[in-house]
Amino acid sequence: MSVLRTIESKLESLFEGVFGRAFRTNVQPVELARKLVKEMDDHRTVSVSRVYVPNEYTIYLAPPDREQFADFEDSLCDELADYLSEHARRENFMLLTAPKVKLETDADLDIGVFGIATRLVRGPRSPEIPDAPKPAAAAGATMVYKAVKPEVEAPGEEPKVLRETATLSFDGRRHELSEHRVVIGRSKDCDIKLEDPNVSRRHAEIRQEGATYWVVDLDSTNGVETKGKRVKRLKLEDGTHFTVGSTEIVFSQELA
Repeated sequence: MSVLRTIESKLESLFEGVFGRAFRTNVQPVELARKLVKEMDDHRTVSVSRVYVPNEYTIYLAPPDREQFADFEDSLCDELADYLSEHARRENFMLLTAPKVKLETDADLDIGVFGIATRLVRGPRSPEIPDAPKPAAAAGATMVYKAVKPEVEAPGEEPKVLRETATLSFDGRRHELSEHRVVIGRSKDCDIKLEDPNVSRRHAEIRQEGATYWVVDLDSTNGVETKGKRVKRLKLEDGTHFTVGSTEIVFSQELA
C-alpha cells in the first residue's frame, strides 16, 4: 500500500462510527485531503531550478461541520499535513517549511461547503534560498468547494466535491473573481473598469472574507443599491443583483 493510501486509510478510520457516519452526508476528511493536494498543485511557483508550493493551508468550515471534529481536530490537521508532505515528496515539490493545516469556522457557510486558502511562508529558522519566491503577506483567494449528492444514490456512493467559481456579470461581460479584493470603478486602475458616468472612480469593492463574498461601498457618490435600497455592505449569494451607478451586476457561483 502506498504512503498516500495509508494516510487516506488513517483519515477514513479516524472518524469511523457515529462521527464518520454524520460527516459522510457532507464532506469526508479524505476529500479535504484530496482538495488540499489540488490547491498545492494549482499554486505552484516555478523558479530557476525548483518548483515551490504553499506550506500553510487554512480550511474554512461551517460551524456544524467543524463541531464534528471537536475531539479529533489536532489529529485531523496532523494527518492532512502528512498527506501534503508525502504528495510534495512524490512530486519533487519544494517546501520552505513542513506543511501546516489549520481549521477555521465561517458562520456564513452552509453545511457541506468548505473553503481552502493557501499561503507560502518562511519559518523563523528557514535558510535563505536564492531562487525562492517571496513569502506572501496574506493568504491567496479562498477556493470554495461544495459536496453534491448524486441524483440517484448507489449504496456506498459518496457525494462529489466540486469547486465553486464566483463571477460577476454585467453589460454582457463576465468576470471571474480570483483575488481576495476586487475594486470596481471608473478609474483605469480599478480591477473592473466600468464606462458609466454615474460610477465613481473607486466605487465599490468585492471582498472575500473566509469563503464568503461581500460587496462594500467605498464612499461612492451614488452608492450601491439592491432591491431599490442603498446599502453600505451586502453579502453576496448565487444570483444576487446589485447596482453601482446605473450598471446592474449579477453575482454567481458555479460548480465545476
